[in-house]
Amino acid sequence: MAIVIFHNKIILFSLFSLLFFTFCSSHIIPKFPSSLIRPEQQLNSGSAKNGLYKTKYFTQILDHFNYNPQSYHKFQQRYLINDTYWGGAKKKAPIFVYTGNEGNIEWFTENTGFMFEKAPYFNALLVFIEHRFYGKSLPFGGNKKVAYANSSTLGYLSSTQALADYATLIIDLKKNLSATESPVVVFGGSYGGMLAAWFRIKYPHVAIGALASSAPILHFMDLVSPYVFSNTVTQDFRSESENCYKVIKGSWKLIEETAKKHGGLELLRKSFRICNNYMDANALEGWLQTAWIYTAMTDYPTPTNFLNPLPAYPVRKMCEAIDRSVTEKHSSSTFDKLYSAANIYYNYSGTSKCFDLNDNSDPHDLGGWQWQACTEMIMPLGSNKESIFPESKWSFNDRSASCKFFYNVLPRPNWITSEFGGHDIELVLKRSSGNIIFFNGLRDPWSGGGVLKNISKTIIAIVAKEGAHHVDLRYSTKEDPKWLKDIRKQELRPMESPHYRYREKETNQPSQVFFSLCVDGSYYRHDIYINNVHFVFSIVHYIHYLFMSCNNQTIITHPIMLPVPLISQCLYL
Repeated sequence: MAIVIFHNKIILFSLFSLLFFTFCSSHIIPKFPSSLIRPEQQLNSGSAKNGLYKTKYFTQILDHFNYNPQSYHKFQQRYLINDTYWGGAKKKAPIFVYTGNEGNIEWFTENTGFMFEKAPYFNALLVFIEHRFYGKSLPFGGNKKVAYANSSTLGYLSSTQALADYATLIIDLKKNLSATESPVVVFGGSYGGMLAAWFRIKYPHVAIGALASSAPILHFMDLVSPYVFSNTVTQDFRSESENCYKVIKGSWKLIEETAKKHGGLELLRKSFRICNNYMDANALEGWLQTAWIYTAMTDYPTPTNFLNPLPAYPVRKMCEAIDRSVTEKHSSSTFDKLYSAANIYYNYSGTSKCFDLNDNSDPHDLGGWQWQACTEMIMPLGSNKESIFPESKWSFNDRSASCKFFYNVLPRPNWITSEFGGHDIELVLKRSSGNIIFFNGLRDPWSGGGVLKNISKTIIAIVAKEGAHHVDLRYSTKEDPKWLKDIRKQELRPMESPHYRYREKETNQPSQVFFSLCVDGSYYRHDIYINNVHFVFSIVHYIHYLFMSCNNQTIITHPIMLPVPLISQCLYL
């Protein structure tokens, strides 16, 4: 993790998925505290020992798309598996696969309780695949220093290579389990959710459906405003308290002015309980910005320990801490208010004595995201005048210059939308796929780059006004509000439909036929389901009957006047 300066812009390389955030500054911040993503207790092998999953490795090829000698080099890709509830290959029981994010797969597995809780209902096999270059899935002999050495080695880190990894592993696993007819549904949250949606688009023969939670597949250049992220963070705090918003918004100037005064840095250090080893005003600002951003992302309705231990509705708790002094007899200083709020994010457990701004450790193996944010994941972020953060304009030139400086590479801002689509997303998804469930919570800063409305009967958008970053995938609790319980029920319904089953082999049993008629653009469309296979027919001429042959039987549709043609187009979805 690091913050660097280029052309008077702070460039924050972080994970989950803060990606790349820029703020104006005239100072240099040499390092950035990675405590922003350090939970109270780091992951260990406890979950594996307790039977939550078994750890396995798959021998993966380095490069799926070229035939150079080095392309055939191998590395060990880690995946976690749980077969406790699997109904088995003979019953064609489904396989639920989590498409791993930019980090240690154990961390995401242990925070994706939804899959574990629904596996018994579907008799599903659970598989969690680690993304290449993260966790223990390191090419070049598993040596991180070699793998991360330069652009020649990091060049094999990309979303397309990762998706090909997942496809190769899934196909091989199904073959080894004699489960080639078991349907695969992919799941993911955040960047993992983007990968799940893209996997369904690019590998429809491998996965029959996808649940993409908080997946900002539209957060790319020329698709959304670069200010939508910071505007959502601002609204999250402002919705709780106007005073809270004003205190945070006005704090940046106060911190900078204080730092310039004699003894100002020491005052700041004491006010925010910063450790003695390092103090810098811009580092302090980055520390506070991180607290506000990640708290907004994880503004869950129940206590959690995902990024850090947090109470339920942590944004509200922060604003209560800031506003509390308004009613107290002895009014607190602005710094006291800010510290009380930031302490909720960094020290809710009450165990920390001071905060180390010089801590650049990476407990969840997230460092590879800096490369991805410099090559393909060009997700513009900035802040406007109304933002809770200092005003900052998005600049692709600044991003490009910094990436050239770090890696001697130039970003490809249009690659993701060229590879997966983005412009005219409704048309793209209708043409390329079906069976994708998108979830977005509107309190999540990334929701502005998500799919927020239904596109077809099988490409569904579920939106929760109160929801935060992939809250739906978390373990359920007794304290879950009704809206969250309803969201999870909505996500289950499509998976129970015929759309999420593979095509049956020919049998002597009568075919199951379902009919529907819908308007698609300027022409009518006739949808027919035969043995759970979805056929779509374009409409050209009027006829009274439509005849089809299936299992040596002639099937006649209901004899009504439909504008259904001779078959001019037939798509298997």
